[in-house]
Amino acid sequence: MAVGGSADSFALAISHKSEDRIIIDAIREARPPFSPDAVVDDFAALLKSYRVSRVTGDRYAGEFPRELFRKHGIAYDLAKQTKSELFRDLLPLLNSGRIVLPRNDRLLGQIVGLERRTSAVGRDTISHPERGHDDVANAVAGAAALSNFGGYDTSLRWVSGDDDSVAAWERVRLQAFINSGGRIRL
Repeated sequence: MAVGGSADSFALAISHKSEDRIIIDAIREARPPFSPDAVVDDFAALLKSYRVSRVTGDRYAGEFPRELFRKHGIAYDLAKQTKSELFRDLLPLLNSGRIVLPRNDRLLGQIVGLERRTSAVGRDTISHPERGHDDVANAVAGAAALSNFGGYDTSLRWVSGDDDSVAAWERVRLQAFINSGGRIRL
């Protein structure tokens, strides 16, 4: 899930579903000022390392971010849920322990800082406080929502075929490599 705005960060989260839990595998954030081209270059490289060829993001900036991702062969779908709906659906995952989050102080601060407001007409919204930010939390909430419908291929059958004994070792090797940011090679 990718999100961004003029004074906002450009954030990306990658997740997958494992049994009954959602795992947030990677979070990236580019804080302003930044070059959208350079950020999408970096994000595209990360997405490709996870074999992700589609992202889902918000409607900010119209066609511009979609075009940048397309240049890298990555499709950009528009999110169907609002930010408030994503945050609402994230709460039960957090409370039940069905989501595994990486250590990230910015993410934690943004989730804890979310506020629920009810408008005069009775409509609830969930967002950051005034002068606050929720870009990373929004990307994580979107990635979690998308993981309920699938995610990237965690079977690693593309590495070793269908032999589960070899695949188990390959999974361990690849996860160590991915989780270390490419520093650990087994």
